[in-house]
Amino acid sequence: MRVLLTGFAPFEGSARNPSQDVVRMLADDPPPGLLPATAVLPVSYAGALPALRAAIARAAPDVLLAIGLAGGRPHISVERIAINIDDARIPDNDGARRVDSPVIPGGPAAYFATVPIKAITAAIRAAGIPVLVSQSAGTFLCNHVFYHACHIAAASRPGMRVGFLHLPFLPEQVCDRPEAPSMALATQLAGVRAALAALGRTGADLRVAEGAAS
Repeated sequence: MRVLLTGFAPFEGSARNPSQDVVRMLADDPPPGLLPATAVLPVSYAGALPALRAAIARAAPDVLLAIGLAGGRPHISVERIAINIDDARIPDNDGARRVDSPVIPGGPAAYFATVPIKAITAAIRAAGIPVLVSQSAGTFLCNHVFYHACHIAAASRPGMRVGFLHLPFLPEQVCDRPEAPSMALATQLAGVRAALAALGRTGADLRVAEGAAS
């Protein structure tokens, strides 16, 4: 199984992005039996897609697992769906801001992840790490990349499965916001390792309830 892991550069004035840290750590110390290709994508509407396409062309992956930051969430989020909308609270690192714009004009309203999201969730939870299936990847660059990755798979790489994980803030990112949840980098890394192990074990998903009540 050829796996491509992508993370994001820091953004919104932060010096860190745990998705970048985790991807680089896995490149230096991959899980046993797995040598993933990795890429860190710019937080840029203009730059993210070319970087994603180049990484896919280099790796020719069976699975693309993209990782991003969802500050404010207390757990790892296994994303279910990417939607065809960019509607950003903040500008990207180039200063560009997209409001009520389609990710791909004329594209499907949404794509579902094609990795076994509930098996991944169960594996992360079994490792003792807080995790939930998420019903929204947001409307910023994470969703933008998730949607493009799914569209690439549907249009030109039908054998490539696509998933997305969101990671919480690191503790050092919330020093001035003690009320904000965070998670240690070692715990986040262990969660992504558990997700990769689940991908290696099965292509089928579990039929268990992970939906939200509202």
